[in-house]
Amino acid sequence: MNGVLVIDKPAAFTSFDVVAVVRKYSGQKKIGHTGTLDPNATGVLPLLLGNAAKAQDLIPNHDKEYIAGFKLGMVSDTLDIWGNVEVRETSRICRKDILMNLFSFTGKIRQIPPMFSAVQQNGVRLYDLARKGIEVARKSRIVTVYDLQLVSFDAQAQSGILKIKCSKGTYIRTLIDDLGKKLGCGAVMSSLQRTFACGYTLKDAFSLEQVKAFAEEGTLDSRLLPAERLFVQYQAVTVTEAQAKRFQNGGALDLDRTALSGIRTNKQLFRVYSRKNDFLGLGITDLSKKQLKIYKLF
Repeated sequence: MNGVLVIDKPAAFTSFDVVAVVRKYSGQKKIGHTGTLDPNATGVLPLLLGNAAKAQDLIPNHDKEYIAGFKLGMVSDTLDIWGNVEVRETSRICRKDILMNLFSFTGKIRQIPPMFSAVQQNGVRLYDLARKGIEVARKSRIVTVYDLQLVSFDAQAQSGILKIKCSKGTYIRTLIDDLGKKLGCGAVMSSLQRTFACGYTLKDAFSLEQVKAFAEEGTLDSRLLPAERLFVQYQAVTVTEAQAKRFQNGGALDLDRTALSGIRTNKQLFRVYSRKNDFLGLGITDLSKKQLKIYKLF
């Protein structure tokens, strides 16, 4: 099996748990994924099966979208509701207070990764240190929040829902914790659903129960999406059958003998197709030699 299988990850499963389950149902040993989700989080988790696993380090679009619940008046060691609550106090924040402060968390912002995270420091995962009660200084990172909306807010319960579109590496728990600090009352994340990742949405996703059913009826292979969808932002070029054979055998193509003869950008990536519309892989321009070289074959 070769292609992308998008899973709607259930709560209480790690991303590696999901890989193990799909490996069992599909019989495919070679499976990669495009970014972990915390065990308590749900939503879009694209898995790369077979040859598609080659794309794991090449995916150009790592932007994400989340629906996150939050609760005011609380602070926990994990920055979410599942950790040890360290502060619990009465808050009287109104919807207007939140809306006035959301602009501070849009655009390029700095975040300090939480201690309970998979970030490595001196070769050690932060969560391994945190579980031992050790806290270390962490460097802040620049991430981008493209859009941040308050979907709903219950003033009586002091809880609400945010919709966040952001770049790779953004910690939603940290964003909510920082918002709580800004409001002066503390805040924890109470739920998290990823609705978009690497160009895929929940409409593309299947539950693990569905995957099991597809495997039992022998239709799982037909549910896989082509790996080329991961690279839709790159322009496509179609080559002759002779050029396709040369490209698949590792040979570079003469740019002047392709539709890219007028290209002026060096090291530009293209999706390469045969005239039968078979996706061959990614090519990269080398203007010094006037060639389209192999970047990655699929």
